Amino acid sequence: MKVLVTGAAGFICGYLVAELLHAGHEVVGVDNFSKYGPVRRTFDDDPRYRLVEGDAKDAALLTELAADCAQVVAGAAMIGGISYFHEFAYDLLAENERISAATFDAAISAFRRGRLQKITVISSSMVFESASVFPTPEGAQLTSPPPRSTYGFQKLANEFFARGAHEQYALPFTIVRPFNCVGIGERRALRDHDVRSGNVKLAMSHVVPDLVQKVLKGQDPLHILGDGSQVRHYTYGGDLAVGIRLAMESDRALNEDFNLSTARSTTVRELAEVVWRKVHGPEKPLNVVSDPPYEHDVQMRVPDVSKAREMLGFEATTPLEDVLDEVIPWIREEIAAARI
Repeated sequence: MKVLVTGAAGFICGYLVAELLHAGHEVVGVDNFSKYGPVRRTFDDDPRYRLVEGDAKDAALLTELAADCAQVVAGAAMIGGISYFHEFAYDLLAENERISAATFDAAISAFRRGRLQKITVISSSMVFESASVFPTPEGAQLTSPPPRSTYGFQKLANEFFARGAHEQYALPFTIVRPFNCVGIGERRALRDHDVRSGNVKLAMSHVVPDLVQKVLKGQDPLHILGDGSQVRHYTYGGDLAVGIRLAMESDRALNEDFNLSTARSTTVRELAEVVWRKVHGPEKPLNVVSDPPYEHDVQMRVPDVSKAREMLGFEATTPLEDVLDEVIPWIREEIAAARI
């Protein structure tokens, strides 16, 4: 099938486009390179891929591109690390609302013309920012207090775009929520300001790449946010791409929402220990210093992954240790090239 992917040059969509092409689909990507600047992907020259440089807020452009597509993937968004949530609290809400409205306008138009089958919305685990039930099941976003960050609030609003478009226009949808995507290819956002952690300037304010670069640069003791007891589910980007593709292809996913994540819980302290051993070996002891956490540094983010397993046959199986075997050499190369 032919798929329109907005935010095609982004981190998660970089994995997704490669997965869709590998599965035999045709992809039209849209991106304005506003986050990283121009980037190259391994699939750029694939004959089944066309990248259009354009703004995902341009409803006319998206309507034109979606007109002959079977699906739209709503992946474009203004997004960054945890410091981003504070620095751009208004822009994250306003810009992403404009992107959502343009994308859904285009999808509704294509659906009413009889071509489009559905829209797949890439949401976020941040919709569960205020959840108190763990593991957190699908549906908890409707019974929990609203997210505290404007980013999480807007991601929840994006899910309501899908539900509203279905209610008013019968537009079919699928909502997917990636949890803590980890992989290669993510770089410093152009709008990021300098954030220091001890003697190291953070690359993205995302815990995995920033811990790796601090360890590679010899920081000792290692600085972590808070006491390190925060729980996350670090999920490989390649696994997430498979889960999104399965949700796109499955008839059982119609008008459903899915948590896409590894089932493995890892604290920030445990993550630091794994990275430290990968770089320094078991002989050198790890010493940590706790920096003050950000306001939106959620303590627990633990998804219930049973629905995706039972309905899609999806499980994220790549171990964190294997992901780090890919990420650490990549970040080492980025440091050597002075990109981090």
